[in-house]
Amino acid sequence: MHTEAIDPPGIDWQRVSPKFVTARVVQWALGNLMAVVLLSLPLMFVLLGWWKWPPLWLAIALPAVTVVAALWRLALIPRQVRAIGYAERDDDLLIRTGIFFQRTMAVPYGRMQYVDVAVGPVERSLGLCTVKLHTASPGTNAHIPGLPAEEGARLREQLAARGEARLAGL
Repeated sequence: MHTEAIDPPGIDWQRVSPKFVTARVVQWALGNLMAVVLLSLPLMFVLLGWWKWPPLWLAIALPAVTVVAALWRLALIPRQVRAIGYAERDDDLLIRTGIFFQRTMAVPYGRMQYVDVAVGPVERSLGLCTVKLHTASPGTNAHIPGLPAEEGARLREQLAARGEARLAGL
């Protein structure tokens, strides 16, 4: 279901790279592996007889519920990546995210102080980057993850040039 507040008419959204699904799955796997291992420790201690509490059913339920929730998040990753988009307009940049809780953010070029490109080890191996937009407002969390490195560099230069032109009043 689309609403005009989230998807303004006439906007041609640019999507992030499909390779970003792989990056998100790697992040998901690392985070969930650590969580399941930590939450399985009480089960191991109960089975070894080192702990009398928690009861066995609770010690089993804790990692089991975590695994089910993790699998649900894994199933959502491809759809979440497809929901990320951006559009360059004359006066601002629109950034769209979310599937359940959708969000569209408009960042005026004149408000941008600087544009940052970040690359982590997983993104680097996939040829991806994240473009971060910094404004005077500390509450602005404008970033576009999963861009191909060439597109990230182009977008950084384009946004920086538009921001300078707006600040200069041209």
